[in-house]
Amino acid sequence: MRKRTPLAFVIAVLSIAATARAGDNWPQWRGPSLNGVSDERNLPARWTAEENITWKLSLPAWSGSTPIIWGEHIFLNVADGDNLSLWCVDRRQGAVVWKKPLAGGNTKMRKQNMSSPSPVTDGRSVFVMTGTGILKGFDFSGRELWARDIQKDYGQFGLNWGYASSPLLFEDSLYVQVLHGMNTDEPSYLLRLDKKSGKTLWKAERPTTAIRESPDSYTTPALLRYGKATEIVVTGGDCVTGHDPATGRELWRAGGLNPDNDPWYRIIASPVVADGIVYAPTRVRPLLALRSGGRGDITQSHRMWAFQNGPDVPTPVTDGKFFYVVNDRGIMWCLDAKTGQEIYGSQRIKPGTYSASPVLADGKIYVTNEDGLTTVIKAGPKFEVLAENHLNDYCLSSPAISDGQIFIRTAQHLYCIGPRATKKLS
Repeated sequence: MRKRTPLAFVIAVLSIAATARAGDNWPQWRGPSLNGVSDERNLPARWTAEENITWKLSLPAWSGSTPIIWGEHIFLNVADGDNLSLWCVDRRQGAVVWKKPLAGGNTKMRKQNMSSPSPVTDGRSVFVMTGTGILKGFDFSGRELWARDIQKDYGQFGLNWGYASSPLLFEDSLYVQVLHGMNTDEPSYLLRLDKKSGKTLWKAERPTTAIRESPDSYTTPALLRYGKATEIVVTGGDCVTGHDPATGRELWRAGGLNPDNDPWYRIIASPVVADGIVYAPTRVRPLLALRSGGRGDITQSHRMWAFQNGPDVPTPVTDGKFFYVVNDRGIMWCLDAKTGQEIYGSQRIKPGTYSASPVLADGKIYVTNEDGLTTVIKAGPKFEVLAENHLNDYCLSSPAISDGQIFIRTAQHLYCIGPRATKKLS
C-alpha cells in the first residue's frame, strides 16, 4: 500500500502555493503589500506608446483609479459620460470580458471624476466604490453579490473636490473612510463592512478640530502590523489616528499635520507603513514619521522625525531602508527611512505635474507624470535616471505590477508593458 501524505503537509504546500500566486498579483491600489512595493524581478525599463507594448485597450476617459490584477483578471473602475461601471479585462489578450453598471451621476471636479477609487480583490470577489458613494461586490464571473449606497445610509459626502478614497480590504472586511467637512456639518467616520454581505459591522465617528477644507481627506486607510497587533491607520483632519479593526475604537492619535491651523490643509497623499513605522504626509509640510505601539495622544512621545518637503498628491514609497518622496513638480528626495536624514534631495525629474504615486520594484522606482511620461530611477542612495518612457497621454493613475509586466492607465488606453514572466513549475 502507498503511504498517505499527511493532511497538514498538503495544507502547508497549498498555502505556500497560494501565497506565491498572491505575490504575483496587484490586488489593491498600493499592491500586494499595501505600500507600493513589489518583489517582482526582470521588469521592463524602456518602452514607448508602440514599443515593448504587449497590448493596449481603449478606454473612454481618464481616471485616478489604478488597475487591479489577479491571475488572468484585470479590474477597472471606469467613467463613461454620465455612467460608472466596473470592467473585467482578460489579462492575456487585453479584451473586455464583462462590464457591470455601478452608478449614474458621474461628475467632473477639476481633474477628478467619480471613478477615482480603485477596486480591491481577494482573488474570489472584487469590490468597488464610486465617488457617488455606491459600493458593490461581484464575483469573478460578474455576478453582483451585494450593493450599498453609503450616502443614502449615512448622509451626503461633503468633500470640496469629490470622494476619492479606495476601500481597504483586510481579512473578512472592507474598511471605508469618509473624512469630510468643507461642505457638510456631518461628522467624519470610518466603516467596517462584511465583504460577503456588504453589511455594516461597525461605524466609528472620527472627530477633529480641523476647520474649513482641512477636514477633507482623499487618502486610503493603511494597515499597521507590529508584534501581534494590527491597526487601521487613517490620515485627515490635521491628524493621524490608529483604530482597532474589530471595533473601530480609536487607539491613538497624533496631531501636528497642520501646525499653523491653515484652513485649506486637505490631505491627498495616503499614509505609508513599513517596519512598524507610520509615515503620514499632509499638504507638503510636515511629513511625520511615527513609531508604532502608542496609545492615546502620541504627538510627541512617538514622533521619530519630520520632513518639510513632503508631497502634496503622490503617496511616497519605501523599502524600509530608504524613503522616497516625489512632489507634484517632479522633485525627488531620498531619506533614511529610520532617521529622516537626507540621503539626496531636490533632484529634478522631467518637469511636469505629478499626481500618480511612485512604485518600487526590481531595484527601480517608477514615477509617472500627467503627460504619461514614466521616469525609471535606480533605487538606492545615489540618484540615477535609468530611462524616460513616453506614452504621450494624460495620466493620473499609478502603475500596477504583475508577473513581470507593468500596467499603466492613461485617458485613452490601458497599456500592458513588457512580456509576461514564465512560470516555473514547482
